[in-house]
Amino acid sequence: MKESLPSALFERADESADELFYQQPRLVTHIDDATIAALTQFYREFLPAGCDLLDLMSSWISHLPEDVAYGRVAGLGMNAEELAANTRLSDYLVHNLNVQPQLPYPPASFDRASIVVSIQYLTRPIEVLTSLHDVLRPDGAVCIAMSHRLFPTKAIAAFRQLPPAQRLQLVAGYLNQAGFTDIHFLDRSPPGADPLWLVTGQV
Repeated sequence: MKESLPSALFERADESADELFYQQPRLVTHIDDATIAALTQFYREFLPAGCDLLDLMSSWISHLPEDVAYGRVAGLGMNAEELAANTRLSDYLVHNLNVQPQLPYPPASFDRASIVVSIQYLTRPIEVLTSLHDVLRPDGAVCIAMSHRLFPTKAIAAFRQLPPAQRLQLVAGYLNQAGFTDIHFLDRSPPGADPLWLVTGQV
């Protein structure tokens, strides 16, 4: 699925099993408070009340508005303790997308999907996003949120080497190859805080 992109872009400094790296829970935030607030505000626009959401590559916090009720909020991530601590999830699964990029959900299960500061860790992103396209409903949409922080040993080479604008273009290319349309870039970076770059796509 990524034949059109050089394989070297997807290499990592640490190619050991991801389960080893993620076995210890990290109950910390990876972007600062102002950037989290900006993401939460964007979700007020992007996530309709009552929608069914897939929080892909999820952790102990989903950054959702506290005063908005959603339908199902499913989390898929790498650490069971982190997922169990996330009070907004209605259900969760531990699943390694780099080993099995097919999502363990039936077709047309969700209205929206989110990936927050994690896309840089996928070694088979187009396969994952193609499967995500399948589990979204016909009017579904995805938001991929990015910033400038990462775990350097587990991030793919593209995110260690490319400047931000080219990373955004790369992710837009992922979405395009996975079948998404109406792809948009948004910069919601708060002044003086971590950047917040968003790429959205429609089913």
